[in-house]
Amino acid sequence: MTLAAADLDVSNLPAYAHDWALVDVETSGLVARRDRVLSVAVVTVGPDGERTGEFSTLLDPGCDPGPVHVHGLTAERLRGAPAFEEVAQRIAGMLEGRVLVAHNAQFDYDFLAHEFARAGVLLPVARRLCTLALNRRVDPPTQDLRLGTLAAHYGVRQLRAHDALDDTRVLAGVLRASLREAARLDLPLPFVACPPRQDARFTPSPPKTPCAFRNPGRMAVGGPLVQGMKIAVTGATATARAELVARAVAAGLNVMSSVSRHTGVLVTNDRSSGSAKARRAVAEGVPVLDEQEFLRLLEDVRPGTAHEASPSAAPAPESAASVSAVPVPAIPMPTAPESAVPVPPAPVPAARESGTGEPTADATVPTSPGPTSAAPASSVPATRKPEPPAPEPAAPVAAARKADPARPLRGRRVLVLGGTHPEAASARVRVVELGGAAAINLSSGVTDVVLLAGAEADRRMRRIATLEIPAYEETWLDAPVVAPVPAWSERRQGPQVLPRGGVVDLPDRRAGSPWSVSATWAQQTTCEIDLVAFLVDEDDQVSCDEHFVFYGAPESPDGAVRLLTDGPTEQTVTADLGALPPAVRRVVVAAAIDGTPTFGDVGAVQVTTGPGGSAAPLAQAALDAATTERTLLLAELYRRGPLWRFRAVGQGYDHGLAALARSYGVDVAD
Repeated sequence: MTLAAADLDVSNLPAYAHDWALVDVETSGLVARRDRVLSVAVVTVGPDGERTGEFSTLLDPGCDPGPVHVHGLTAERLRGAPAFEEVAQRIAGMLEGRVLVAHNAQFDYDFLAHEFARAGVLLPVARRLCTLALNRRVDPPTQDLRLGTLAAHYGVRQLRAHDALDDTRVLAGVLRASLREAARLDLPLPFVACPPRQDARFTPSPPKTPCAFRNPGRMAVGGPLVQGMKIAVTGATATARAELVARAVAAGLNVMSSVSRHTGVLVTNDRSSGSAKARRAVAEGVPVLDEQEFLRLLEDVRPGTAHEASPSAAPAPESAASVSAVPVPAIPMPTAPESAVPVPPAPVPAARESGTGEPTADATVPTSPGPTSAAPASSVPATRKPEPPAPEPAAPVAAARKADPARPLRGRRVLVLGGTHPEAASARVRVVELGGAAAINLSSGVTDVVLLAGAEADRRMRRIATLEIPAYEETWLDAPVVAPVPAWSERRQGPQVLPRGGVVDLPDRRAGSPWSVSATWAQQTTCEIDLVAFLVDEDDQVSCDEHFVFYGAPESPDGAVRLLTDGPTEQTVTADLGALPPAVRRVVVAAAIDGTPTFGDVGAVQVTTGPGGSAAPLAQAALDAATTERTLLLAELYRRGPLWRFRAVGQGYDHGLAALARSYGVDVAD
């Protein structure tokens, strides 16, 4: 079976044959609610893969065109071009009744949504398909998933990168080839439903000025107030609420919209009001002041301790990425990374270059014995402790793999089918110990399959047999004897595989350079799973409610952290680490299930992390919760000296998202 499956006709396969509208936009920046579209191209393609229409135009945005060195569109070149509202109806006609397709589709869709909202025209898009997300599922043997890289792999000619029309023509070829590969693997397409977003009311609120001081805790009896204290106000006040808040902020206080155990004082003129804030203050023992006393204390707010300044991004040492692995304790609630999970010194491997020019890690510290998830030790076996691998030469890759008998699965991707959840979790742990990557879904990168009890009932078994992927009984993991991997797999440098608790240093991240954390789960999952992010300070608390990023507020007010939906079983959190406020010490990424199912029903969640969305990932981990968890801490990005680190966490809790949010200081209605 050839990798590109060029002879496969998908036009007679209803799951893969649709009317498509392929879109590419060039923009003045990266923030859709602020920046503008400079050029747009739309190519329509029928179910048979043939082009049926084409339109492109430059646009006069009425503002600075931004990074000309990227898109080449100067103000002079754009002068005299139509405004977006002049072409909105024509674009709408090409989009209507079709699936919008783009490479990183949420970016293009969000920009179109804002432009249509400004023009007062309905955006007629009900579904979109991201070719980047689709190729993450296909997993072609490429070093990254950039449009140009995929075009070269699939044999699509590219003439002018960052030209909207040429990029859209290239996208058409990449889509055709990607659909063939998806059909060959019997992969469901990652369609995303698009809500009506033509109304400007969905625009995020203006950023709140971050408090510059650390939270000193609760106010002592009788005062004083100290800069950095978290203040909440409830009920009617004689002073206008906006003025009261402004005076508190000017004094260096951190005004919150909810009450938590970290609140310094609640201001209210009616202690018996019974409001949610008042009830929470009583439950937590938070001091309560009336308005007049609060105003008196505002006259003499004591100096606080400033947040540590964000370390200036310094070039990473020669070994830019180091990695270690430690067990994560079953803690009742989240705690700060350095105190909760001390990271032992790790051997630093020689850095090697990925396809993006970014250094990647190439060694791990063995795990200590312990459970592999938050489940009781009886339900998930303890991990074995392999010998640390010796440093391997950079090339040839195949020789390096054969030279390490303790890790015979190095460079292989192993899919585990069947079994109970603890049995499958144990098998995936063993795969990682043997140097392999535990795959969650079937893709072209899967090299081996392990069959547990009941695997024959899995719908993927027929496709695995058709593709002639080697399949083994569970005992194979005791002493695996492997067939040679395909040549394309030998050439590919995959991400570093981390066990639960594994830590890796990130390369130098400057402002404007986003880092991504993506989560993927089994394609047959039927329950709704939501990715969320908490931006927390030294006290493991959010500095403001807006530092909770979730489906209802998918972007922090300053745009530094965003939630992206790439498909029904894949979501991503991106963080511009260089642009985060100094108060943010960690970005915690978690997943929550909506409804009664648990992560025991879902199975493993694969987490990958890397620069941006289409670059080669730096590291990945397969995280297994146990049987009853409804929320799962997946990973965290946290400061360590001048660098940021990524940790694969994998800690589950039985409670829901509201309880998890409250533990970080966010009051969420159940």
